[in-house]
Amino acid sequence: MACSSSALKTILFSSMRQSNPKSVLTTSATKALLPFTSSNPSVHKSLKLYSAPSKFNFSVPRRSFTCSSQSEPSDSARPTKVQEIYVYEINERDRGSPAYLRLSQKSVNSLGDLVPFSNKLYSGDLQKRLGITAGICVLIENKPGMKGDRYEAIYSFYFGDYGHISVQGPYLTYEDTYLAVTGGSGVFEGAYGQVKLQQIVFPFKLFYTFYLKGVKDLPQELFVKPVEPNPAVEPSPAAKACEPQATIANFTH
Repeated sequence: MACSSSALKTILFSSMRQSNPKSVLTTSATKALLPFTSSNPSVHKSLKLYSAPSKFNFSVPRRSFTCSSQSEPSDSARPTKVQEIYVYEINERDRGSPAYLRLSQKSVNSLGDLVPFSNKLYSGDLQKRLGITAGICVLIENKPGMKGDRYEAIYSFYFGDYGHISVQGPYLTYEDTYLAVTGGSGVFEGAYGQVKLQQIVFPFKLFYTFYLKGVKDLPQELFVKPVEPNPAVEPSPAAKACEPQATIANFTH
């Protein structure tokens, strides 16, 4: 050979220093990406290597959107008219209710004792059987000075084909209280508001005044002039016997 290998290395190194390093790297990287090599000169001539630009500018359009739930109407769309209905809850001592579960294992009513219950439900004028109540009370505090107890109550009022109303809140055996209406089904779907509980004869006779919002106009059958609450109130004989004209459709039994 006309020159030594060391001289050849010197020439190559000098040539690389004088050339653009980026082009060398690009050429090397490009060659590394080629899946094959060929000795045919015509193939090399037909290959066109793509040189990527040094900078990329991406422009993504920004779009704003809102998501609304179709399962529940917005607060502005919910009816705000207050509809009052009156009902009596009467324990006729034929349902094994209430059951007292003394979880505290103490001789006096104490925190944690449970009282499941289910009683009969009548219209405010005591002329129709509506259904039942069903729920549970958790004893929070015994009030010896008030000769009663404070419970946290969670229960529902069932109105046959019309649906049901759920409530939660304080149940005091010695005075009137207000509980929150937490929802409902059927014609009571979406209901909110409150209900006043009036203790007449504990635990056998209670009178409720519902102040319902969030529902469409309720069936006229549910609006009655109530009998004034007093210890002597009783359902009409027809309602008590669940005669067809004295019940709502498919009343809950």
